[in-house]
Amino acid sequence: MVNIKLPKQVNDIISKLNSKGYEAFAVGGCVRDCVLGVEPEDWDITTSALPEQVKALFYKTVDTGIKHGTVTVLMDKMSYEVTTYRIDGPYENNRSPKNVHYTRDIIEDLKRRDFTMNAMAYNEDEGLVDAFSGILSIENKRITCVGDPNERFQEDALRMLRAIRFSAKLGFDIDADTQAAIINNAPLIQNISGERVHMELTKILTSENPHFIKKCVDLGLMAYMIPEFMDTVGLEQSNVHHIYTVDDHIYEALKHIEPTETLRWTMFLHDIGKGTTKTLDEKGQGHFYGHPEKSCVMAKDILARLRFDNKTTKDILKLIEFHDYRIEDTLKTVRRAVQKIGEELFLHYTKVQEADIKAQNPTYIELYLPKLENIRRFFGELQAARQCTTLKDLKINGKDLIEIGIDQGENVGAMLYQLLDFVIEEPSYNNRQWLEQKARELMIKG
Repeated sequence: MVNIKLPKQVNDIISKLNSKGYEAFAVGGCVRDCVLGVEPEDWDITTSALPEQVKALFYKTVDTGIKHGTVTVLMDKMSYEVTTYRIDGPYENNRSPKNVHYTRDIIEDLKRRDFTMNAMAYNEDEGLVDAFSGILSIENKRITCVGDPNERFQEDALRMLRAIRFSAKLGFDIDADTQAAIINNAPLIQNISGERVHMELTKILTSENPHFIKKCVDLGLMAYMIPEFMDTVGLEQSNVHHIYTVDDHIYEALKHIEPTETLRWTMFLHDIGKGTTKTLDEKGQGHFYGHPEKSCVMAKDILARLRFDNKTTKDILKLIEFHDYRIEDTLKTVRRAVQKIGEELFLHYTKVQEADIKAQNPTYIELYLPKLENIRRFFGELQAARQCTTLKDLKINGKDLIEIGIDQGENVGAMLYQLLDFVIEEPSYNNRQWLEQKARELMIKG
Protein backbone atom coordinates (compact mmCIF):
# COMPACT_ATOMS: atom_id res chain seq x y z
CA MET A 1 0.00 0.00 0.00
CA VAL A 2 1.45 3.33 -1.09
CA ASN A 3 0.79 6.31 1.17
CA ILE A 4 1.79 9.77 -0.05
CA LYS A 5 1.53 12.89 2.06
CA LEU A 6 0.27 15.53 -0.32
CA PRO A 7 1.02 19.22 0.33
CA LYS A 8 -1.86 21.12 1.90
CA GLN A 9 -2.46 23.22 -1.22
CA VAL A 10 -2.63 20.12 -3.45
CA ASN A 11 -5.09 18.49 -1.05
CA ASP A 12 -7.15 21.69 -0.93
CA ILE A 13 -7.41 21.80 -4.73
CA ILE A 14 -8.36 18.11 -4.93
CA SER A 15 -10.89 18.47 -2.09
CA LYS A 16 -12.53 21.52 -3.67
CA LEU A 17 -12.89 19.69 -6.99
CA ASN A 18 -14.25 16.60 -5.18
CA SER A 19 -16.79 18.74 -3.30
CA LYS A 20 -18.35 19.74 -6.61
CA GLY A 21 -18.52 16.14 -7.83
CA TYR A 22 -15.34 16.06 -9.91
CA GLU A 23 -12.56 13.49 -9.66
CA ALA A 24 -9.05 14.82 -9.07
CA PHE A 25 -5.61 13.29 -8.46
CA ALA A 26 -1.99 14.29 -8.17
CA VAL A 27 -0.43 12.80 -11.29
CA GLY A 28 2.76 12.04 -13.17
CA GLY A 29 6.26 12.96 -12.08
CA CYS A 30 5.27 14.15 -8.60
CA VAL A 31 3.75 10.75 -7.79
CA ARG A 32 6.78 8.96 -9.25
CA ASP A 33 9.13 11.09 -7.16
CA CYS A 34 7.17 10.40 -3.97
CA VAL A 35 7.33 6.65 -4.61
CA LEU A 36 11.10 7.03 -5.10
CA GLY A 37 11.39 9.00 -1.86
CA VAL A 38 12.35 12.21 -3.67
CA GLU A 39 10.82 15.64 -2.96
CA PRO A 40 8.89 16.68 -6.10
CA GLU A 41 9.91 19.96 -7.74
CA ASP A 42 6.30 20.68 -8.67
CA TRP A 43 2.87 19.12 -8.37
CA ASP A 44 0.48 18.46 -11.26
CA ILE A 45 -3.18 17.63 -10.83
CA THR A 46 -5.50 15.84 -13.25
CA THR A 47 -9.28 16.11 -13.01
CA SER A 48 -12.54 15.18 -14.68
CA ALA A 49 -13.56 18.87 -14.47
CA LEU A 50 -13.42 20.87 -17.69
CA PRO A 51 -11.10 23.91 -17.83
CA GLU A 52 -14.02 26.35 -17.52
CA GLN A 53 -15.27 24.45 -14.46
CA VAL A 54 -11.81 24.60 -12.86
CA LYS A 55 -11.63 28.35 -13.50
CA ALA A 56 -15.05 28.87 -11.94
CA LEU A 57 -13.98 27.14 -8.73
CA PHE A 58 -10.74 29.00 -7.96
CA TYR A 59 -10.14 32.67 -7.33
CA LYS A 60 -6.84 33.05 -9.19
CA THR A 61 -6.15 31.08 -12.37
CA VAL A 62 -4.04 31.49 -15.51
CA ASP A 63 -4.83 29.98 -18.91
CA THR A 64 -1.35 28.50 -19.37
CA GLY A 65 -2.30 25.68 -21.75
CA ILE A 66 -6.03 25.86 -22.08
CA LYS A 67 -5.87 24.57 -25.68
CA HIS A 68 -4.73 21.26 -24.21
CA GLY A 69 -6.92 21.46 -21.11
CA THR A 70 -4.46 23.00 -18.63
CA VAL A 71 -5.29 25.78 -16.19
CA THR A 72 -2.79 26.99 -13.60
CA VAL A 73 -4.27 27.56 -10.15
CA LEU A 74 -2.47 30.12 -7.98
CA MET A 75 -2.62 29.44 -4.25
CA ASP A 76 -0.46 30.72 -1.37
CA LYS A 77 2.07 32.20 -3.82
CA MET A 78 2.49 28.78 -5.47
CA SER A 79 1.25 27.58 -8.86
CA TYR A 80 -0.32 24.21 -9.66
CA GLU A 81 -1.19 22.96 -13.14
CA VAL A 82 -4.66 21.41 -13.26
CA THR A 83 -5.38 19.49 -16.47
CA THR A 84 -8.61 17.89 -17.59
CA TYR A 85 -8.55 14.14 -18.31
CA ARG A 86 -7.85 13.95 -22.01
CA ILE A 87 -7.22 11.73 -25.00
CA ASP A 88 -4.67 13.14 -27.42
CA GLY A 89 -5.59 13.55 -31.08
CA PRO A 90 -3.14 12.99 -33.96
CA TYR A 91 0.37 14.29 -33.29
CA GLU A 92 2.10 16.89 -35.49
CA ASN A 93 5.82 16.78 -36.33
CA ASN A 94 6.40 13.98 -33.80
CA ARG A 95 6.10 16.50 -30.98
CA SER A 96 2.60 17.57 -29.86
CA PRO A 97 -1.05 16.63 -30.44
CA LYS A 98 -2.97 18.59 -33.06
CA ASN A 99 -5.97 18.56 -30.75
CA VAL A 100 -7.25 16.86 -27.61
CA HIS A 101 -10.54 15.27 -26.58
CA TYR A 102 -11.70 15.38 -22.98
CA THR A 103 -12.74 12.20 -21.20
CA ARG A 104 -14.28 11.28 -17.85
CA ASP A 105 -12.00 8.25 -17.46
CA ILE A 106 -8.73 8.62 -15.52
CA ILE A 107 -7.36 5.44 -17.13
CA GLU A 108 -7.79 6.90 -20.62
CA ASP A 109 -5.81 9.93 -19.47
CA LEU A 110 -2.99 7.85 -17.98
CA LYS A 111 -2.84 5.70 -21.12
CA ARG A 112 -1.50 8.64 -23.21
CA ARG A 113 1.55 9.21 -21.00
CA ASP A 114 5.13 8.29 -21.87
CA PHE A 115 6.45 5.81 -19.28
CA THR A 116 4.69 3.55 -16.81
CA MET A 117 6.41 5.19 -13.82
CA ASN A 118 4.94 8.54 -14.98
CA ALA A 119 1.45 7.11 -15.51
CA MET A 120 0.38 6.90 -11.86
CA ALA A 121 -2.13 9.08 -10.02
CA TYR A 122 -2.91 9.52 -6.33
CA ASN A 123 -5.32 11.09 -3.90
CA GLU A 124 -5.79 10.40 -0.22
CA ASP A 125 -9.30 8.98 -0.55
CA GLU A 126 -8.73 6.49 -3.36
CA GLY A 127 -5.01 5.89 -2.96
CA LEU A 128 -2.76 5.00 -5.88
CA VAL A 129 -4.09 4.48 -9.40
CA ASP A 130 -1.49 2.31 -11.14
CA ALA A 131 -3.15 0.71 -14.15
CA PHE A 132 0.12 0.26 -16.08
CA SER A 133 2.38 -1.26 -13.39
CA GLY A 134 4.44 1.84 -12.68
CA ILE A 135 5.33 0.57 -9.21
CA LEU A 136 6.64 -2.67 -10.72
CA SER A 137 8.79 -0.70 -13.18
CA ILE A 138 10.26 1.32 -10.31
CA GLU A 139 10.88 -1.82 -8.23
CA ASN A 140 12.63 -3.42 -11.22
CA LYS A 141 14.52 -0.18 -11.94
CA ARG A 142 13.34 -0.25 -15.52
CA ILE A 143 12.14 2.43 -17.95
CA THR A 144 9.10 1.01 -19.78
CA CYS A 145 6.73 2.75 -22.18
CA VAL A 146 2.97 2.80 -21.65
CA GLY A 147 1.53 0.58 -24.37
CA ASP A 148 3.34 0.30 -27.71
CA PRO A 149 6.70 2.14 -27.46
CA ASN A 150 6.78 2.71 -31.24
CA GLU A 151 3.51 4.62 -30.99
CA ARG A 152 4.73 6.64 -27.99
CA PHE A 153 7.91 7.71 -29.80
CA GLN A 154 6.13 8.46 -33.06
CA GLU A 155 3.75 10.70 -31.12
CA ASP A 156 6.60 12.59 -29.45
CA ALA A 157 10.15 11.84 -30.58
CA LEU A 158 11.62 13.72 -27.61
CA ARG A 159 10.43 10.83 -25.44
CA MET A 160 13.36 8.78 -26.77
CA LEU A 161 15.80 11.22 -25.18
CA ARG A 162 13.65 11.41 -22.06
CA ALA A 163 13.98 7.63 -21.67
CA ILE A 164 17.76 7.97 -21.63
CA ARG A 165 17.58 11.01 -19.36
CA PHE A 166 15.49 9.13 -16.78
CA SER A 167 17.83 6.16 -17.11
CA ALA A 168 20.80 8.45 -16.32
CA LYS A 169 19.02 10.34 -13.55
CA LEU A 170 17.71 7.25 -11.74
CA GLY A 171 20.31 4.67 -12.75
CA PHE A 172 17.54 2.55 -14.32
CA ASP A 173 17.80 0.22 -17.31
CA ILE A 174 15.65 0.74 -20.39
CA ASP A 175 13.59 -2.35 -21.19
CA ALA A 176 14.29 -4.29 -24.37
CA ASP A 177 11.11 -3.32 -26.25
CA THR A 178 11.64 0.35 -25.46
CA GLN A 179 15.26 0.18 -26.61
CA ALA A 180 14.24 -1.53 -29.85
CA ALA A 181 11.65 1.17 -30.48
CA ILE A 182 14.25 3.92 -29.97
CA ILE A 183 16.50 2.24 -32.56
CA ASN A 184 13.54 1.93 -34.97
CA ASN A 185 12.49 5.55 -34.59
CA ALA A 186 15.85 7.28 -34.06
CA PRO A 187 15.65 9.38 -37.28
CA LEU A 188 12.55 11.13 -35.90
CA ILE A 189 14.75 13.01 -33.39
CA GLN A 190 15.64 15.30 -36.32
CA ASN A 191 12.13 16.76 -36.05
CA ILE A 192 12.83 18.08 -32.55
CA SER A 193 14.16 21.62 -32.11
CA GLY A 194 17.77 22.25 -31.14
CA GLU A 195 16.68 23.93 -27.91
CA ARG A 196 14.77 20.86 -26.71
CA VAL A 197 17.55 18.44 -27.68
CA HIS A 198 20.04 20.72 -25.88
CA MET A 199 17.89 20.67 -22.74
CA GLU A 200 17.58 16.88 -22.61
CA LEU A 201 21.24 16.23 -23.42
CA THR A 202 22.28 18.67 -20.70
CA LYS A 203 20.11 16.82 -18.18
CA ILE A 204 21.82 13.56 -19.17
CA LEU A 205 25.31 15.06 -19.03
CA THR A 206 24.76 16.78 -15.65
CA SER A 207 23.21 13.69 -14.04
CA GLU A 208 25.00 11.34 -11.65
CA ASN A 209 25.56 9.02 -14.63
CA PRO A 210 26.86 11.31 -17.39
CA HIS A 211 28.45 8.35 -19.16
CA PHE A 212 24.92 7.15 -19.96
CA ILE A 213 25.19 9.57 -22.89
CA LYS A 214 26.68 6.46 -24.56
CA LYS A 215 23.12 5.12 -24.80
CA CYS A 216 22.46 7.89 -27.35
CA VAL A 217 25.20 6.32 -29.48
CA ASP A 218 24.18 2.70 -28.91
CA LEU A 219 20.49 3.34 -29.64
CA GLY A 220 21.16 5.35 -32.81
CA LEU A 221 20.17 8.85 -31.70
CA MET A 222 23.63 10.45 -31.69
CA ALA A 223 24.08 9.90 -35.43
CA TYR A 224 21.14 12.25 -36.01
CA MET A 225 21.76 14.79 -33.21
CA ILE A 226 25.55 15.21 -33.23
CA PRO A 227 26.82 13.12 -36.17
CA GLU A 228 30.33 14.55 -35.69
CA PHE A 229 30.65 12.52 -32.49
CA MET A 230 30.39 9.25 -34.39
CA ASP A 231 33.95 9.66 -35.74
CA THR A 232 35.23 9.16 -32.17
CA VAL A 233 33.34 5.90 -31.60
CA GLY A 234 35.73 2.97 -31.37
CA LEU A 235 38.68 5.13 -32.50
CA GLU A 236 41.87 3.67 -31.04
CA GLN A 237 44.33 6.26 -29.70
CA SER A 238 47.36 4.01 -30.32
CA ASN A 239 49.33 5.85 -27.66
CA VAL A 240 50.96 4.78 -24.38
CA HIS A 241 49.22 7.62 -22.55
CA HIS A 242 45.77 6.22 -23.37
CA ILE A 243 44.03 2.96 -22.51
CA TYR A 244 40.61 3.92 -23.91
CA THR A 245 39.23 4.56 -27.37
CA VAL A 246 38.43 8.24 -27.92
CA ASP A 247 34.72 7.88 -27.11
CA ASP A 248 35.35 5.72 -24.03
CA HIS A 249 37.92 8.29 -22.86
CA ILE A 250 35.22 10.97 -23.16
CA TYR A 251 32.67 8.91 -21.19
CA GLU A 252 35.28 8.29 -18.49
CA ALA A 253 36.33 11.95 -18.33
CA LEU A 254 32.70 13.01 -17.79
CA LYS A 255 32.68 11.10 -14.49
CA HIS A 256 35.60 13.12 -13.12
CA ILE A 257 34.29 16.68 -13.40
CA GLU A 258 31.65 18.75 -11.63
CA PRO A 259 28.09 18.44 -12.98
CA THR A 260 27.75 21.93 -14.48
CA GLU A 261 26.57 22.54 -18.01
CA THR A 262 29.80 24.29 -19.05
CA LEU A 263 32.19 21.69 -17.63
CA ARG A 264 30.27 18.59 -18.71
CA TRP A 265 29.75 19.88 -22.27
CA THR A 266 33.43 20.82 -22.42
CA MET A 267 34.43 17.26 -21.58
CA PHE A 268 31.86 15.82 -23.99
CA LEU A 269 33.23 17.86 -26.91
CA HIS A 270 36.90 18.37 -25.97
CA ASP A 271 38.23 15.56 -28.20
CA ILE A 272 35.57 15.53 -30.90
CA GLY A 273 38.20 16.70 -33.40
CA LYS A 274 40.33 13.61 -32.89
CA GLY A 275 38.27 11.69 -35.42
CA THR A 276 39.72 13.78 -38.25
CA THR A 277 43.25 14.48 -36.95
CA LYS A 278 44.73 11.06 -36.15
CA THR A 279 48.12 10.18 -37.64
CA LEU A 280 50.57 7.34 -36.93
CA ASP A 281 54.33 7.87 -36.74
CA GLU A 282 56.96 5.39 -37.94
CA LYS A 283 56.73 3.53 -34.61
CA GLY A 284 52.97 3.15 -34.89
CA GLN A 285 52.28 5.70 -32.15
CA GLY A 286 49.10 7.71 -32.60
CA HIS A 287 49.14 11.52 -32.66
CA PHE A 288 46.32 14.05 -32.91
CA TYR A 289 48.13 17.24 -33.87
CA GLY A 290 45.87 20.28 -33.85
CA HIS A 291 42.92 18.42 -32.36
CA PRO A 292 42.04 21.16 -29.81
CA GLU A 293 41.66 23.71 -32.62
CA LYS A 294 39.69 21.25 -34.75
CA SER A 295 37.50 20.36 -31.77
CA CYS A 296 36.79 24.08 -31.26
CA VAL A 297 35.65 24.53 -34.85
CA MET A 298 33.36 21.50 -34.65
CA ALA A 299 32.04 22.39 -31.18
CA LYS A 300 31.18 25.92 -32.30
CA ASP A 301 28.92 24.54 -35.01
CA ILE A 302 27.35 21.97 -32.66
CA LEU A 303 26.64 24.52 -29.92
CA ALA A 304 25.07 26.88 -32.45
CA ARG A 305 22.78 24.11 -33.76
CA LEU A 306 21.71 23.34 -30.20
CA ARG A 307 21.02 27.03 -29.50
CA PHE A 308 23.49 27.56 -26.65
CA ASP A 309 23.70 31.12 -25.35
CA ASN A 310 26.74 33.21 -26.30
CA LYS A 311 28.38 33.25 -22.84
CA THR A 312 28.22 29.48 -22.35
CA THR A 313 29.43 28.89 -25.91
CA LYS A 314 32.38 31.25 -25.42
CA ASP A 315 33.40 29.55 -22.16
CA ILE A 316 33.13 26.01 -23.55
CA LEU A 317 35.16 26.91 -26.64
CA LYS A 318 37.87 28.58 -24.56
CA LEU A 319 38.17 25.52 -22.30
CA ILE A 320 38.30 23.16 -25.29
CA GLU A 321 40.97 25.34 -26.91
CA PHE A 322 43.21 25.10 -23.83
CA HIS A 323 42.33 21.60 -22.57
CA ASP A 324 45.64 20.19 -23.86
CA TYR A 325 47.72 23.27 -22.94
CA ARG A 326 50.35 22.01 -20.48
CA ILE A 327 52.21 24.48 -18.28
CA GLU A 328 54.97 24.18 -15.72
CA ASP A 329 54.08 24.57 -12.05
CA THR A 330 55.88 27.88 -11.48
CA LEU A 331 54.43 31.22 -10.48
CA LYS A 332 55.65 32.89 -13.67
CA THR A 333 54.12 30.32 -16.04
CA VAL A 334 50.85 30.40 -14.11
CA ARG A 335 50.75 34.20 -14.44
CA ARG A 336 51.20 33.89 -18.19
CA ALA A 337 48.60 31.11 -18.46
CA VAL A 338 46.06 33.20 -16.54
CA GLN A 339 46.68 36.03 -19.00
CA LYS A 340 45.96 33.67 -21.93
CA ILE A 341 42.98 31.80 -20.47
CA GLY A 342 41.45 34.46 -18.24
CA GLU A 343 41.09 34.61 -14.48
CA GLU A 344 37.40 33.68 -14.56
CA LEU A 345 38.01 30.38 -16.37
CA PHE A 346 41.42 29.41 -14.99
CA LEU A 347 40.18 27.09 -12.22
CA HIS A 348 37.78 25.50 -14.72
CA TYR A 349 40.79 24.94 -17.00
CA THR A 350 42.56 23.01 -14.21
CA LYS A 351 39.41 20.94 -13.58
CA VAL A 352 39.17 20.07 -17.27
CA GLN A 353 42.82 19.01 -17.29
CA GLU A 354 42.32 16.89 -14.17
CA ALA A 355 39.32 15.08 -15.67
CA ASP A 356 41.22 14.57 -18.92
CA ILE A 357 44.22 13.10 -17.06
CA LYS A 358 42.09 10.81 -14.87
CA ALA A 359 40.58 9.29 -18.02
CA GLN A 360 43.98 8.34 -19.47
CA ASN A 361 46.54 5.64 -18.61
CA PRO A 362 46.60 5.35 -14.77
CA THR A 363 50.40 4.92 -14.94
CA TYR A 364 50.78 8.61 -15.75
CA ILE A 365 48.16 10.08 -13.41
CA GLU A 366 50.50 10.58 -10.46
CA LEU A 367 53.00 12.36 -12.70
CA TYR A 368 50.52 15.10 -13.58
CA LEU A 369 48.11 15.55 -10.65
CA PRO A 370 50.69 16.95 -8.16
CA LYS A 371 51.62 19.52 -10.82
CA LEU A 372 48.00 20.57 -11.11
CA GLU A 373 47.76 21.03 -7.35
CA ASN A 374 50.83 23.28 -7.45
CA ILE A 375 49.33 25.25 -10.34
CA ARG A 376 46.13 25.80 -8.33
CA ARG A 377 48.19 26.88 -5.32
CA PHE A 378 50.10 29.43 -7.39
CA PHE A 379 46.83 30.70 -8.85
CA GLY A 380 45.53 31.20 -5.31
CA GLU A 381 48.67 33.17 -4.45
CA LEU A 382 48.18 35.35 -7.53
CA GLN A 383 44.61 36.11 -6.51
CA ALA A 384 45.56 36.83 -2.91
CA ALA A 385 48.33 39.21 -4.00
CA ARG A 386 46.10 40.72 -6.72
CA GLN A 387 48.98 40.44 -9.18
CA CYS A 388 48.43 41.79 -12.67
CA THR A 389 47.51 39.15 -15.25
CA THR A 390 45.17 41.10 -17.56
CA LEU A 391 44.97 44.55 -19.15
CA LYS A 392 42.34 45.66 -16.65
CA ASP A 393 44.89 45.15 -13.85
CA LEU A 394 47.57 47.20 -15.63
CA LYS A 395 48.34 50.55 -13.94
CA ILE A 396 48.19 52.35 -17.28
CA ASN A 397 45.54 52.48 -20.00
CA GLY A 398 45.08 53.55 -23.59
CA LYS A 399 44.17 57.12 -22.69
CA ASP A 400 47.40 57.44 -20.69
CA LEU A 401 49.46 56.23 -23.66
CA ILE A 402 47.80 58.71 -26.01
CA GLU A 403 48.62 61.52 -23.58
CA ILE A 404 52.35 60.67 -23.76
CA GLY A 405 52.31 60.61 -27.55
CA ILE A 406 51.40 57.10 -28.70
CA ASP A 407 49.33 57.18 -31.91
CA GLN A 408 45.71 56.16 -31.50
CA GLY A 409 44.49 52.89 -32.97
CA GLU A 410 46.34 49.60 -33.24
CA ASN A 411 49.55 51.07 -31.79
CA VAL A 412 47.89 51.71 -28.43
CA GLY A 413 46.56 48.15 -28.11
CA ALA A 414 49.84 46.59 -29.19
CA MET A 415 51.78 48.76 -26.72
CA LEU A 416 49.47 47.78 -23.83
CA TYR A 417 50.04 44.09 -24.52
CA GLN A 418 53.80 44.63 -24.68
CA LEU A 419 53.69 46.35 -21.30
CA LEU A 420 51.52 43.56 -19.89
CA ASP A 421 54.15 41.01 -20.99
CA PHE A 422 56.80 42.86 -18.99
CA VAL A 423 54.56 42.99 -15.90
CA ILE A 424 53.73 39.28 -16.12
CA GLU A 425 57.47 38.56 -16.14
CA GLU A 426 58.05 40.93 -13.20
CA PRO A 427 54.99 42.06 -11.20
CA SER A 428 56.86 44.93 -9.51
CA TYR A 429 56.90 46.74 -12.87
CA ASN A 430 53.17 47.38 -12.54
CA ASN A 431 53.45 51.02 -11.49
CA ARG A 432 52.60 54.13 -13.49
CA GLN A 433 56.12 55.60 -13.49
CA TRP A 434 57.86 52.46 -14.79
CA LEU A 435 55.16 51.78 -17.39
CA GLU A 436 55.29 55.33 -18.79
CA GLN A 437 59.08 55.17 -19.03
CA LYS A 438 59.01 51.78 -20.76
CA ALA A 439 56.31 53.03 -23.17
CA ARG A 440 58.53 55.98 -24.15
CA GLU A 441 61.48 53.62 -24.71
CA LEU A 442 59.40 51.36 -26.91
CA MET A 443 58.06 54.36 -28.82
CA ILE A 444 61.62 55.55 -29.58
CA LYS A 445 62.63 52.08 -30.76
CA GLY A 446 59.66 52.27 -33.07
